[in-house]
Amino acid sequence: MSNIDITSIRNQFPILHQEVNGKPLVYFDNAATTQKPKSVIDALVKYYSTDNANIHRAAHTLAARSTDMFEDTRKTIQTFINAKEAEECIFTKGVTESINLVAQTWGRTFLQAGDEVIITTMEHHSNIVPWQMICEEKGVILKVIPINEAGELLMDEYDKMLSSKTKMIACVWVSNALGTINPVKEIIQKAHAVGAKVLLDGAQACSHLAVDVQDLDCDFLAVSSHKLYGPTGVGVLYGKRELLEAMPPYQGGGEMIKEVSFEKTTYNEIPYKFEAGTPNIGDVIAFKYALDFVNEIGKENIATHENALLKHCMEELEQINKSVETYNYTSLQEQPITLIGTAKQKVSVQSFVINGMHHFDAGMMLDAKGIAVRTGHHCTQPLMNRLGLDGTIRASFSVYNTLEEIDVFLEAVKKLVVLTAKHTK
Repeated sequence: MSNIDITSIRNQFPILHQEVNGKPLVYFDNAATTQKPKSVIDALVKYYSTDNANIHRAAHTLAARSTDMFEDTRKTIQTFINAKEAEECIFTKGVTESINLVAQTWGRTFLQAGDEVIITTMEHHSNIVPWQMICEEKGVILKVIPINEAGELLMDEYDKMLSSKTKMIACVWVSNALGTINPVKEIIQKAHAVGAKVLLDGAQACSHLAVDVQDLDCDFLAVSSHKLYGPTGVGVLYGKRELLEAMPPYQGGGEMIKEVSFEKTTYNEIPYKFEAGTPNIGDVIAFKYALDFVNEIGKENIATHENALLKHCMEELEQINKSVETYNYTSLQEQPITLIGTAKQKVSVQSFVINGMHHFDAGMMLDAKGIAVRTGHHCTQPLMNRLGLDGTIRASFSVYNTLEEIDVFLEAVKKLVVLTAKHTK
């Protein structure tokens, strides 16, 4: 394990200190949303208690304070992802809106009939549907990189897809359903070699991995606040300046304009060109405190801790399979547990199925013991179809989780295995 002070970290999260169904809460649904430290909660309360005002417009003190704090978050995210300049960071309401923004503005401007867009088998619906929509509208061909049984991209197949017709690769950096870390630097280099652009879905990656958009040389990166210990309803789209300047506005209204007349409107500079209307000011301001929380602990320390949790969980789930006699599971042909997503490079997400038990039933029974996991298709239905599944049980770990919590979870899983064995004899 790392040298982080887990007690001190857990004490920063009020929500963790409660009972659910009479049991201490074990929160393992971090891939869906992470919990919020008190610094983030306090920042929201302080903003609405002492600073609430619209930004970039009024000359009074509250507006000036709010504007400064809002823009401080932009500077913080610039440093967090190592963008060249803060203006390359656009605030959105989340990764979904960030991807739609690129598909609807860059896509409408630069895609033509016969062009090709490449995605992967493991994409979240938010990085499938926007591209399907623009491809249908423009007569563009959508191609999909396949995966192997471990949940890793078949890069040889990706190589075969690339051509002068390839215009965009929209790729998830880390799979929300499998935990797979995709080789995005290689993907980007090969895309650029044929003149294509690359958008990375960073929803899962940004809370687990070091992010350097200049080193990656990605063209776009979508970031989520609520998966990074920040509030919901906030996201960031990073884009290279030259691309953002060449793209038309996504929405029209206040803030994104320089001058409006009934005859003609001229648009604002980036990033404001893409930030029409009053933004989610309070949550953007609070997002800075989430980024500060991560920076204070350090990404390397977080990764070390989370990887130890994942290793322990995977090893113990496999141990259940090696002890089938103990659980009277001999009546079934298969092992009691099948791990879903066994890539060599993973973050702290583990999906699995208990053979003979529906994933939804397992999730409800775990919840009865105070254990929160996600069950279902995780907004990755095409991936589930590829794996021949209708869903999985997904446990996802964060910096505030402990080995002791995983042991509680594993003991509950063992009881589900025993229960399943009794009902399948």
